[in-house]
Amino acid sequence: MKFLLLLALLLSTLLGDTILKVATYNVENLFDLQKSGNEYDEYIPNSSSKWNEDTYKIKLKNITQVIKEIDADIIALEEVESREALLDLRFELKKEGQYYEYYDIADRKSTTVKVAILSKIPFVSSQELYVTHNNSYRNILETKFKINAKELYIFVNHWSSKAHPESTRLISAKALKERIEEIGVEKNIIVLGDFNSDYEEYVKFERNRRLNDTYGKTGINHILETTKQKERAADASYIKNSLYNLWYDTDEENRYSYIFKGQKEAIDNILISQSLLDKKNIYYIDGTINNFTKEYLFKKKNINRWEISRAKVRQHKGKGYSDHLPVVAKFNITD
Repeated sequence: MKFLLLLALLLSTLLGDTILKVATYNVENLFDLQKSGNEYDEYIPNSSSKWNEDTYKIKLKNITQVIKEIDADIIALEEVESREALLDLRFELKKEGQYYEYYDIADRKSTTVKVAILSKIPFVSSQELYVTHNNSYRNILETKFKINAKELYIFVNHWSSKAHPESTRLISAKALKERIEEIGVEKNIIVLGDFNSDYEEYVKFERNRRLNDTYGKTGINHILETTKQKERAADASYIKNSLYNLWYDTDEENRYSYIFKGQKEAIDNILISQSLLDKKNIYYIDGTINNFTKEYLFKKKNINRWEISRAKVRQHKGKGYSDHLPVVAKFNITD
């Protein structure tokens, strides 16, 4: 498999094609130091929680380390508080030789955290997709690229957490699906981010009735139709309107981006339209989906998340990265 992957990348380079690396990373509460009134208690700037210039700089430095090593051309980010926080991260990356000239954040709603995008490649347009006008739902960020004269749409998502039932994620999925149908399901589309949904979320319902208020129907599996193709990407046959979940293109033991109570979960996903499977124009390079699993991102058997004490007054320790692992995939854009 590794030999075939290296061969495919070599042939693409020789043919003058563009190899595009795309990633998604929930950075776990990247808050700035401006008091807006929407912060979680432990992120009120310069308070007893010790969220201050020192801990903020450590957080930026640590997230920068991860993004630098990923070295993606386009990276989707989840849990960024503000445009200021995004710009501070972008500046820190620039100091480390990673220049993401193009960026945007879905900040038209006063949600506590938001989705964003950093890109080394210019985009044609960027806009927010309103799920609802209720601040309980984070907007989806839609960005349109034109690379080698070929259009590519990227949708960055952060759906409701498992503190809420599946009906809330169903609402986000329906808004996304409606927009995809508007632009055309046959377009080149990448849908990625933190869905708070496993690649086979409908199976999880069998063990968690608390979340199942939709009679077994899920946003990721049923609305986006992601379980009709469970084969490796090379073997997946065309199914109209379905989105292909790239987790199916790697071994089952590698399908995770999050660990909850010792259980590995794949709640961060990269989904693609059928056109990105057909090996024409823009297409996914088989075998390139992976979770980013550097040793420093783990602490024993858990992910090395950003550390906050459990004391009555919760305080930042200035250690750790995020409670999620990044997810990365590569695409070929023909010349």
